[in-house]
Amino acid sequence: MERQAAIELVMALLTAGRRADVARLTELYADDAVAVSPLFGEVRGAAAIAATWQRLSQTQPDFSAELTHILADGDRVAVLGTVAATDRAGWFGLPPTGGPIGYKIVLLFTVADGRIVRDERIYDSAGVLERLEKARLDKELRTAADVQRTLLSRTAHATRWSETVGSSVPCRATGGDFFAFVDLPADAVGILLGDVSGKGPAAALLAAMLQGMFETEAAASGGPAEALTRINRRLAARHLESRYATMTYGVLSSDGRLVYANAGHNPPALITRQGVRRLTCGGPAVGMFEASFFEEDQLRLADGDTLVLFTDGVTEARNRRDEEYGEERLVDCLTQAAHDPPRGLLDQVFASVRDFCGDADPNDDITVAVTRYRDGG
Repeated sequence: MERQAAIELVMALLTAGRRADVARLTELYADDAVAVSPLFGEVRGAAAIAATWQRLSQTQPDFSAELTHILADGDRVAVLGTVAATDRAGWFGLPPTGGPIGYKIVLLFTVADGRIVRDERIYDSAGVLERLEKARLDKELRTAADVQRTLLSRTAHATRWSETVGSSVPCRATGGDFFAFVDLPADAVGILLGDVSGKGPAAALLAAMLQGMFETEAAASGGPAEALTRINRRLAARHLESRYATMTYGVLSSDGRLVYANAGHNPPALITRQGVRRLTCGGPAVGMFEASFFEEDQLRLADGDTLVLFTDGVTEARNRRDEEYGEERLVDCLTQAAHDPPRGLLDQVFASVRDFCGDADPNDDITVAVTRYRDGG
């Protein structure tokens, strides 16, 4: 068969394949033709091979191919190109991602007596699998991010004597920072802020688990130190390798009494009329040692005093010159915004860090919670 005729035969086959024209495909294959591909394995017979094109069209109706090279040598024709489609049916035994997939393909045809006698389809399998894995991970990350946003959806809490607001910006799709506000008996409110070691979906999952533990233990425990002790025992008992969390938990009562405990976390900042002070009572991170002990401290807030909890993503944020935002800049920011309402103060902290970092990529999650006390008496 002449070279040009062989090329025209293959082009006619590809056109019929895109249209899923089973009758035309059957005509173009020899009765005893053989087709080999990663998707369908070895298929024999014109009708059976034509059916594979139909199945491809049904599972990937938006299937398209861009041909880059057509090479012919005697009765052999090679077609190189790129395929694009939506992964609706799944590939190589993997579940469908529902996302776009593109890959390179090589088609090798052997022709005889004006028909295709052998059809070999070679995919860039490694590339396909890599893209499928990325698509799957992207989908899982979107789901995880949606779950995390739901868990952190309560970003404000108010009583007749206090106002609390919080916000968290993960450096990836999901983060390991978390915060929670809960109403407690005896006219009190609990404020928790934490940071799980590591980043990504695993850290986000542990953060969600700890948030659930906290909401259970806060109501059942006698105070912050006891709650952290119980959370620590539950986490340590799970023996999660290299997984721990730092957190600060405070209980603020309507009379201004603040009781707090710290598990390896950044000391909170308290803004008073005298300036900004740090609450330094501390203990180890939770999850490291089952027998860890947590100290508890208490103080009395005056009208207008403001408690600021934050993760190290704030103070350790870096700019393009690799300079650290640091504690001093945070204290300056809190001092300047001391008289702003809680939401305004929260926004000022995020704006200050953002202005300092400029266009530098974030290296950690940034989370802040602000609580202002108003004397109810």
